[in-house]
Amino acid sequence: MPDGEHHETVPGRGIRKIGESVLRKEDDRYIRGRGRYADDVNVQGQLYAAFVRSDHAHGILKSVDISAAASMPGVVAVLTGEDYVADGHGPSAVDVQDLDPRAEYMRGWPELWPLGLEEGGYDYLAVVGQHAKSRTPLSNMTHTQSYRTLEISVNGTAIGEFGQIAMCASELGVRTIYAAGEKALAEEAEALVPGIETVWVKRGTRPGRGDECSEDQYRARNVSAIHFHPERARALIRAGAVTAVHRAESDDSFGIIDLQPPFRGTFVQRPWAEEPRRLYTRREHPESVAAMMNQSQEWQPVADEDHLRELLVD
Repeated sequence: MPDGEHHETVPGRGIRKIGESVLRKEDDRYIRGRGRYADDVNVQGQLYAAFVRSDHAHGILKSVDISAAASMPGVVAVLTGEDYVADGHGPSAVDVQDLDPRAEYMRGWPELWPLGLEEGGYDYLAVVGQHAKSRTPLSNMTHTQSYRTLEISVNGTAIGEFGQIAMCASELGVRTIYAAGEKALAEEAEALVPGIETVWVKRGTRPGRGDECSEDQYRARNVSAIHFHPERARALIRAGAVTAVHRAESDDSFGIIDLQPPFRGTFVQRPWAEEPRRLYTRREHPESVAAMMNQSQEWQPVADEDHLRELLVD
């Protein structure tokens, strides 16, 4: 074998030199004019899309009037960013094929609170498929951000992921009008947000708070639930959403949490593999609950069980 010559073994083909030309099998149809492109596809009922972009770079889009486009002959739909769906748990949580065509879909969360709500333009917040906060009895897959979190509280109120986003929304004047998920979440939402519409389609079966658990133990603790049939669950969730929107359109008195600054947060963590102790930190901001939650503070060890009881809400 000559010096400097490299080879690889290809299953079923023996030895081939790296960098050796590979026979292209698709060229024949292209040089004969038989290539097939997207514009060559024509099927029954096929639709065509046209995209309208802003004439102004870095402009602020306050509204979109679709009436002229929608009234043109042959127009089937005019789609805008009217609805926005955020998927917090990756590709398994939301089937994009089931979304309304008008919806925008976000996979993966922004790093800081209020998770994109600060961009503005939102009328309402609806939370669907949510679990209850950490330490909740009779809840399924219960946690707050991660199974490591024992409790997060703001101004003496224990909150979970639902409470965090609902408080941020209220701070921005966005009404949280709907929450759907498990029974424990519906009860949590009703206690936190005045007048909110809720629907539950499953209920956890494990009693107790699980305060004694480490991160790994708590992850394995609340895995059992009793579920409604999927068809019944979908019907209930849809009906609840319709009711929530109709109520919100006719009654602006519900959906806002009465937030009272300054905001003081207490964050307590369970023991985990690299840290056998419970840890805690406190945060405070004079004006903003979102800014308080975004602060980075040093974690301190919880001294003992009496100290833990002082840190937890109840």
